[in-house]
Amino acid sequence: MTDRFYLDTLARFVAEGVIAPTDRFLVSCGGQVDHDTLLAAGFADVVITNLDERMDVYNEYAPYEWRHEDAEALTAEDDSVDWGLVHHGLHHCASPHRALGELLRVGRKGAIAFEARDSLVVRAGVRLGVVEEYEVTAVAANQGRWGGVRNGPVPNHVYRWTEREVRKTVHSLLPSYQHDIRFAYGLRLPTDRLGRSRLVRAAEAAAPVVERVAPRQGNEFAFVIRKNVRPQPWLREG
Repeated sequence: MTDRFYLDTLARFVAEGVIAPTDRFLVSCGGQVDHDTLLAAGFADVVITNLDERMDVYNEYAPYEWRHEDAEALTAEDDSVDWGLVHHGLHHCASPHRALGELLRVGRKGAIAFEARDSLVVRAGVRLGVVEEYEVTAVAANQGRWGGVRNGPVPNHVYRWTEREVRKTVHSLLPSYQHDIRFAYGLRLPTDRLGRSRLVRAAEAAAPVVERVAPRQGNEFAFVIRKNVRPQPWLREG
């Protein structure tokens, strides 16, 4: 089960020379979508991690390595992989910023994240009840026992990012250097939750226009943080 936006965005960053096909990845909050998409993208050196204890009893992630890990307290050493990566997992953490900081800590080159964007259209969708503010459906789909905050039974707040929030977080975590931060945008309609309602059909008709004219109003958001590009001008190494 691959994710098209995930796959296309990785391909774009490879084409731009930011990511190399031989890079080593550590995936937080990982699952089957990560396995299938990264495999389809041609990456061979991947460690998939998750806090969900249900994944410990069998390994469905071959040829990739599997580890039971807390995204907010990874056991990996600093700069031990090329990239820390997460796909729609930060908003399940009690502290999304701490989890992003962990990816930046273990990633020698940096971190890549796919999360929801805090756009005007998405906020309107929350007010209309079309978009969830808390992921109740995720917990309901997991017998009311998993899928919420830190994979527990309490539905998590969907923390949505903006470009400014990403930059402020990175600058606060890694103030000694300047960093290369790039963004990608997409639009995913909630057809799995709302079905083929009249509202969804109208949104599908408008989606190509939104993606072309106002891409930042979509709910798909990715950012790649290539860290430590150059020292801050007021600092000197040594």
